[in-house]
Amino acid sequence: MVVSDCLNAYSGARGNPQTALLERYAPLVKRIAHHLLARLPSSVQVDDLVQAGVIGLLEASRNYDAGKGASFETYAGIRIRGAMIDEVRRGDWAPRSVHRNSRRVQEAMARLEKRLGRDASDQEVAAEMGVSLDEYHAITQDSLSSRLFSIDELGGEDENPDDFLPSGESSPADGVQRAALRQQLAAAIATLPERERLVLALYYDEELNLKEIGLVLGVSESRVSQIHSQAAQRLRARLKDWSAADLTG
Repeated sequence: MVVSDCLNAYSGARGNPQTALLERYAPLVKRIAHHLLARLPSSVQVDDLVQAGVIGLLEASRNYDAGKGASFETYAGIRIRGAMIDEVRRGDWAPRSVHRNSRRVQEAMARLEKRLGRDASDQEVAAEMGVSLDEYHAITQDSLSSRLFSIDELGGEDENPDDFLPSGESSPADGVQRAALRQQLAAAIATLPERERLVLALYYDEELNLKEIGLVLGVSESRVSQIHSQAAQRLRARLKDWSAADLTG
């Protein structure tokens, strides 16, 4: 329904090049929208993601440069995802308590790992915070749902849309900062416990849903969600003091 509305709103009569573009890539927009929706709170509507994605698709059609080497579908997919993320980030649906509790988790993890010299388990972090394990899992899940995870925003080395744009669209400093952050994120992921690394790889690289990952690991879907949330909080704690200056000198 939303894609049909967008066809009418953005394209006009059939035969218009934009109409053909939207019709051809509507399944891609829908697929990316539903993949992102799975990790967002219920207040986010798929229709809003699709509408943002259509705008991203149209922008991709205007900015695509075939001479840069990437296929249009690859470039458009990154632009569509980026437009959806921008739309979500324009609003902050999480109450202050969610952000406050997220900081508490990160601080507890940092204290424990400094004191223990190893990864802290979820039971240990819950005890450090003075909450039950169930409360801790609820806090980390709320925090994960309050914003898109960094991996979604960064993509891989070969998936930076600015790499495919004509020169002048982004500054060299921006490129250096993004590359440095990707490098630091990759290094932080490599230090995660094995199960957390596996969940992130299956979720973000293989694009399996939580139920499918549970079948791979032999655990429940809710346990996969807990592991995912724990990994996200651990990464945020370890990247808390990151800045481009620290990495680029």
